[in-house]
Amino acid sequence: MNGDKVLDAKGLSCPMPVVRAKKAMDELKSGQVLELHTTDSGATNDIPAWAKTAGHLVKEQSEENGVYKFWIQKG
Repeated sequence: MNGDKVLDAKGLSCPMPVVRAKKAMDELKSGQVLELHTTDSGATNDIPAWAKTAGHLVKEQSEENGVYKFWIQKG
C-alpha cells in the first residue's frame, strides 16, 4: 500500500510518533493516506487508539525488522 505522505518517526519514543502523525494528518485532505514508520513498539497500541479517537482509519499495519509501519486514512 502506498501513502500520500510518508512520515519517518523512527528513533522517536512515545508520545512523539503520535504527535508527529497528528501534525502530518493536519496537512492531508480527507481520504488521503499517511504512511507512518516508527521503531517504538508502543505505537502498535497507541497509533490505532489515536486514529480511532481522531476519526481516522488504520487501513494496514505491519512490522519488519523492528520497524512498525502504519497506513492511516484521514477521516
